[in-house]
Amino acid sequence: MQGQWPDASTQVQAARYLPEGATVPPEPFERPAGPPPALKPHCVIDATMAARTGIDGQHYAIRFRLRLPENWNGRFLFQGGGGTNGNIGNALGLVPGAGLTEPAVNQGYAVVSQDSGHDNASNSDPARGGPVAFGWDPEARRNYAYASLQTVADSAKALITRFYGRTADHSYFAGCSKGGQEGLMAAHRFPDMFDGIVAGAPGMSLPRAALAQNWDVQAFGALLPPDEKGKRSVSALSRLFSADDFVLIRRAVLDACDGDDGLADGIISRYGQCGGAKLQKALESVQCAAGAEDGCVDPGKLAALKKSLAGPKGKGGAALYAQWPWDAGIGSPDWAVWKLGLVQPPVPPLNVVIGGAALHGLFSPAPRSLGMDPQQIFEQQLTFDFQKDGDLIHRVAAPFTVSAWEEMSARSPDIDAFRAHGGKLIVPHGVSDPVFSINDTLNWYREMDERYGGQAAGFVRVFPVPGMGHCGNGPATDRFAAFQAMVDWVERGQAPDSLTATAGPQSPWPGRTRPLCPYPTYARYDGTGNKEAAESFQCVGGKKS
Repeated sequence: MQGQWPDASTQVQAARYLPEGATVPPEPFERPAGPPPALKPHCVIDATMAARTGIDGQHYAIRFRLRLPENWNGRFLFQGGGGTNGNIGNALGLVPGAGLTEPAVNQGYAVVSQDSGHDNASNSDPARGGPVAFGWDPEARRNYAYASLQTVADSAKALITRFYGRTADHSYFAGCSKGGQEGLMAAHRFPDMFDGIVAGAPGMSLPRAALAQNWDVQAFGALLPPDEKGKRSVSALSRLFSADDFVLIRRAVLDACDGDDGLADGIISRYGQCGGAKLQKALESVQCAAGAEDGCVDPGKLAALKKSLAGPKGKGGAALYAQWPWDAGIGSPDWAVWKLGLVQPPVPPLNVVIGGAALHGLFSPAPRSLGMDPQQIFEQQLTFDFQKDGDLIHRVAAPFTVSAWEEMSARSPDIDAFRAHGGKLIVPHGVSDPVFSINDTLNWYREMDERYGGQAAGFVRVFPVPGMGHCGNGPATDRFAAFQAMVDWVERGQAPDSLTATAGPQSPWPGRTRPLCPYPTYARYDGTGNKEAAESFQCVGGKKS
């Protein structure tokens, strides 16, 4: 490859052959259900490019890993990242939140993953917030936002062409969370790069979502009693709501909304209708009356939850992010670990340790560290002034000449060039996602559908997953073949009118199947069939509510 790389700075660090049956440790976010899968024979190449010293004095480079199967199917897959990235990834093509639960490399895909231009092992300076320390360097921010996608994809495609002697027939992207944001970034900024994209739970509005995380911290933190020094304990957040509290809240939400789809089954398929007087009445029925404590929910807790789901407000009450829907996944462990943390195993709220660090280290024109101690971050989040600093993500200051919103956002309804390329986009998103609100995703789709004269479904389909949390889990049918549906759409012209989804072992109904319906339709029971089987439901409706 010497002299043939698109970026002349590219250097191969390792190239090795893995025989039949080799295994690779899973990534933390893959939530493996069993032992690592046995892999089919392939070559794996690790390389770096664009090595440099940043303005913050740190050494940076873009690292990528490419797996080249012996039995290549002629396709290329770019595997999205997660969180703050900084990890080269395993390039197996395992992205459950995008519908990839079997290694794509075993299916014959050439698969690439990357660290987006910074390394958690060497760039995580504790004095600068640890994993967000790269936020002090403008180019590192830009690579994280979108720029590394093109350089890595170009390099991977060049190596694929050299290795197999021909170009890939089709190029695809699959990611969830930050990986979903990367998929939408590719559609916006590099529209000819991929033929099909699955962007699960996309962080299309990353900076706004970080504001919402701080809003949650204040909404729930205000309920905690201060100690003798006037401080509130972050560890107490996880004990704020009891398991019984959430049982009552879920029961109220289900009582109000579960039957709207034709069947009371623990799944609110008609999520867009869950609100108004009927929901308010149901919530009031579980709220403690004056002097009562048992078998009911404290009014202050319900008020805090309502404030959280209403989303952050800035100067003059202006909305800074979307609202969240009321859904059956509220209070599940995957929801609580973000908003409140967990008691067992003890985990601080991710809205504190991730959200606080990101807002001030990545999305501010004057990056600063809130420290590494969750208690220290929490105390500073409690003092954030939304009236004064709610526009923080839109500000610029040297050396950051582009605002965090302009650089990180992948929310524009303008995907004209991707549409002209013939690209197809599938967006699965949990209705109970506690990090990125599905309402933001649905608002974006409505804006896009208006832009394209009601024809957005010709190339984009959003599949809400009732009950599902962030990229999976929750009381939901959270296992679905979105990626294969996207491939069939690209290569066979078969647009997915539904996705058959299965409930996993974490759900109340393992093995249950349901159709996931493209927005604005929803799954409705036919009234006579097997209540546990997808074939007894049809995608109906279409009112954009």
